[in-house]
Amino acid sequence: MAEPRFPHAGESFIVNYPGITAKNTYSSDGATVRYEIIEGAYEGASAEVTFEWTAVGDDVFLISWQEADGATVVHLDHFRAGQSDTFFKTAKLDFIRLRGTLEAVG
Repeated sequence: MAEPRFPHAGESFIVNYPGITAKNTYSSDGATVRYEIIEGAYEGASAEVTFEWTAVGDDVFLISWQEADGATVVHLDHFRAGQSDTFFKTAKLDFIRLRGTLEAVG
């Protein structure tokens, strides 16, 4: 049986955390996400990576990926409420937890 397609495939979101703003664009097939850090610490970092997701509520998803440098990212995104929590480990092994807003963009 085929895996279901990510419900937000083909959509882009601005995620605004204290000190970091990113644009996350999910591919139309739901297999990859392109992240671009557009403000703050890590500004200019971008890549397209495969991701995994699990629905944990009504339009709430646990989303995770690993970056080429070994950084690991986990989001708990509540798309309808416009809220994102992220937990990530940088390549230098810093562990960061942030809560911010999530907004769909065209």
